Amino acid sequence: MLEFRTQGFNGYAVKYSPFFDSRIAVASAANFGLVGNGRLYILGLTAQGIVAERWFDTQDSLYDLAWSEAHENQCVVAAGDGSIKLFDVSLDQFPVQSWQEHKREVFAVHWNLVAKDTFCSSSWDGTVKIWSPTRTDSLLTLPTHSCTYSASFSPHSPSLLSSVSSDSHLRLFDLRTPSSASNHLTASIPLHTQPMSSKPQPNVPFQHIPPSEALTHDWNKYRPEFIAAAGVDRLIRVFDIRNPAQGPVAVLPGHEYAVRKVAWSPHLSDVLLSASYDMTCRVWTDGSALGVDGEQQQQEQQSLAHLQRGGDPLAFGGGRELGRMGKHTEFVMGVDWCLFGAEGWCASVGWDERLLVWDVRTVMG
Repeated sequence: MLEFRTQGFNGYAVKYSPFFDSRIAVASAANFGLVGNGRLYILGLTAQGIVAERWFDTQDSLYDLAWSEAHENQCVVAAGDGSIKLFDVSLDQFPVQSWQEHKREVFAVHWNLVAKDTFCSSSWDGTVKIWSPTRTDSLLTLPTHSCTYSASFSPHSPSLLSSVSSDSHLRLFDLRTPSSASNHLTASIPLHTQPMSSKPQPNVPFQHIPPSEALTHDWNKYRPEFIAAAGVDRLIRVFDIRNPAQGPVAVLPGHEYAVRKVAWSPHLSDVLLSASYDMTCRVWTDGSALGVDGEQQQQEQQSLAHLQRGGDPLAFGGGRELGRMGKHTEFVMGVDWCLFGAEGWCASVGWDERLLVWDVRTVMG
């Protein structure tokens, strides 16, 4: 395990470069992001450990970042003053572009992985905006009417994007649809929906889950229809957007406090990583690696058997925790997988002013 200290700044987000296997960026904030400056760290993984190649200070806290998919040296950050800034790590001090349209804190930015020429942002002002790095104004504004903590483009389509908000809903937007209908909104999925089973399970008690703030979500990298979402109620849920009315196809309980970040593995279709306010990072399987034939029946049987063994009655779908890392001493705010090399390497940041780079295989039982 490698460690880097973000002295005086509390980590909020971490991202591996999509171009270099040894470059990591960290978005951070002074005073836990409540008041004060922000700092973007550009870090290098070397034989001597993690070194700071460059850093950029901002006037307000930084809550998220995304590497450009078109330019190897550019990185966009989300700030607490409602601004979005694009930095070129080969240049000094100042951003090469800055936008100021959001009315409140910008909490997420995400680059379009398919088209590569746009990125999106989400804000506490209840909007998702789409931007081009070459334009001074946003290309499109999508209202969510709720504090929106996370927005993301699909890794499989340049026209699909999603968001999760404080109203406990996952929203799907398709930019190919007419804007006049409902601002490109194609689905609004309540995250607290009870899972639907193909047959009744009389021994499984009904668990009413009240709505709660959704803080994070991520598209599966191999299965285009599956999205994982999580938030304040401590549960990670996996949805099949082809049939949103069925509720989650997998529910993964285990975290003791709110889940701040989820990220699907870039190497395995059923594995995801989570970060939580309980100061742990956990590795999960959603149970989908069972195979297509008889998968639903097998998942139901596993869920019932899990309950009969005294397991959590909220668990559903056959997924389970594979391992956890508990080296952080404060809230863990961000995690990301390394795209390169041996599968399993990842990075995590937290309010303990530390970046940790570690191998999930070392914590899997």
